[in-house]
Amino acid sequence: MKRLIVNADDFGLAESVNRGIIVAHRDGILTSTSLLANGSAFDQAIALSRQFPRISVGVHLNISQGEPVSPAARIPSLVNELGELHLSPFRLWMRILTRKIALEEIRTEFRAQILKVFDAGLTPTHLDGHLHVHILPQLSSIVIALAREFCIRDVRCPAENLEATLPVLWKIGGASIPALERSAVAYAVSSAARRFGAQLRMAGLVCPDAFLGLAQTGFLDVKALRALLALVPNGTTELMCHPGYASAEVESFGGALTRQRETELLALTAPEVKEMLGRLGIRGTNFRDWEEDLPDQPPA
Repeated sequence: MKRLIVNADDFGLAESVNRGIIVAHRDGILTSTSLLANGSAFDQAIALSRQFPRISVGVHLNISQGEPVSPAARIPSLVNELGELHLSPFRLWMRILTRKIALEEIRTEFRAQILKVFDAGLTPTHLDGHLHVHILPQLSSIVIALAREFCIRDVRCPAENLEATLPVLWKIGGASIPALERSAVAYAVSSAARRFGAQLRMAGLVCPDAFLGLAQTGFLDVKALRALLALVPNGTTELMCHPGYASAEVESFGGALTRQRETELLALTAPEVKEMLGRLGIRGTNFRDWEEDLPDQPPA
């Protein structure tokens, strides 16, 4: 059996992103989402999750953008002079190597973000990281410990079969600089994720059998999505996406996904995409339903 969890990152980032995620769920193939506890539209995201209970909601752990959930004075090595989170994964990694980051402060902020979601009355179904920071070797043990503390069994492992997915990227993006940069990021993330997956299994935690959407981040249109659906193997697969609507707030964040979000939304709601799921025998599911089908195996 082929089962597919279509998970949208960045729930809570902005109201326009929240609207896009809900439309992709209501009218398309999206089944799950990951919530930014420090997002400016967090409260709206919580309200929408209650209106649409069939969507599973996890925590999108973030130390790269926005105001922290913890008081800035408690995490001074993670914030800039404005008290904002600001470290890209590479800068974060370099500051960890040079001992300019206190790992306990990362634990403090991650824990505060998870607690904020629980305090809002929502039980998270999974954990993952904004910009995949959760798989950095120095952070992986923190994330695993928090998953076990809060009994969150499912943690994203973005290890992708790049031999199959990179040709899809190159066919769409060509030999452009953005496509080449995305290829390099996909190699780095997927390599680290394979080590992380082994750690998850040793800790008694779980992740889907396969992952898609890593190489296609910033390039996920209807054509790319159809090509990825054709690659869905037997078992359970997570497909990562970033739908939304354009807005001044989203524009202010910058990045490769600024204008791509509406393209992804169109792809996720395209009739031919929904038809393809049925034709290929792919059953949509979410993290909550998938976990209920797993054998009982509490963390060791």
